[in-house]
Amino acid sequence: MRRESESSKDPPSVRVFFGDLEKMTSKDVADGEVSLIVTSPPYFNAPFDYPDLFPSYEDYLDLIRSFASQSKRVLGKGRICAIVTDDMLVKEGSSSRGRKYALVADTTRIFLDAGLLYRDKITWVKPAGYTRISRRSGVVLQHPFPMYFYPDNIQESILLFQNGEFDYSQLKDAPRNVLESSKIDTVQLNKERWNLTVWNITNVLPMPGRVEEGIAAFPEEIPRRLIKLFTMVGETVFDPFAGSGTTLKVARELGRRGIGYEIDLELRRVIRKKLGTQEFIVEEREGARRLRKFLQTKIHQNRSVAR
Repeated sequence: MRRESESSKDPPSVRVFFGDLEKMTSKDVADGEVSLIVTSPPYFNAPFDYPDLFPSYEDYLDLIRSFASQSKRVLGKGRICAIVTDDMLVKEGSSSRGRKYALVADTTRIFLDAGLLYRDKITWVKPAGYTRISRRSGVVLQHPFPMYFYPDNIQESILLFQNGEFDYSQLKDAPRNVLESSKIDTVQLNKERWNLTVWNITNVLPMPGRVEEGIAAFPEEIPRRLIKLFTMVGETVFDPFAGSGTTLKVARELGRRGIGYEIDLELRRVIRKKLGTQEFIVEEREGARRLRKFLQTKIHQNRSVAR
C-alpha cells in the first residue's frame, strides 16, 4: 500500500483510492458510511475512452454487479446512488454497423436484483452539435427510405436508486446550523428547472488544454445538483469510478466529505490537478493499473497485425 498526504490538524475532506472496485473492502469505505454515490461507470468498450477494455458484454455486466453490491454495502439506509450512463453503440469485428447495448435497462435490473429501490430517472440533454455524436442520422439522408433511420444521441440517463426507505426523522434531529446550511434554494431549483426530469446541461468536451483532455468527464453541474438535493453538509459522497475527480471536487466545495475509487493510475495527475492545492489523501490498493497506456498499446498491436 502506498499513501500520500501532508500533515494537518484536521483530516482531509477527500480520500482517493487507486485500485480495483471489485476488491474494495470495509477498511477503505465502511458499511453504511456513504450518504450519496454520484458516478459514471465506464461505457462498454467505448471507442473514445476504454476501447476493448472488456472481453465481452457479460464481463462488463460483472463489473456493474460488483458496483451494485458495493453500493448496497456502503450506502446508509435510504440513501441514494446516482448513475450517469446510457445505451452504448459499439462496432464489432469488421462490420461497418455497430450494435446497441441496453446499458440503462441492464444496469437497472442489476441494481434491483441487488436489493436497491428504483427511485427515478433524469434525462440529461446536451446541446445539439456540442457533443461526440455518431452522426447515425446521416444514413437516412443517403437512403431516404423506411428502415434506414438511426437517431443521433444527445442525451444520457441519470439513474437514481435508493437503499431502502429513508428515515426523515434524521432531518428533524439534525443540528440547526447543519440543516440551515444544507437548505435547498427553491428559487434556483425552479429557475434552472431542477424540478423536471429533463436537465439541459452543456457537456464537457475532452479538448486539448483542458484538465479533462482525453477523458469523458461529466460537467460539475450534475454532481452539484445531486449533492445539494440528496445530502447535508458534512456527509460523505462517494464516486466509485472517480475518473478526473469531478464529483470529489464539487463535494469538497459544498462542504461534504469525498471518497473516490479509480482503477487507472494514469489519472492520478489529473485528479491532483482538478483538486488543486488543498490537502487530500491518496492511497494505492490491489488491482490498480496503468490502463490507458495498456489499451492504446493493445489497439496499436491489433492494427499492426490487421495490416
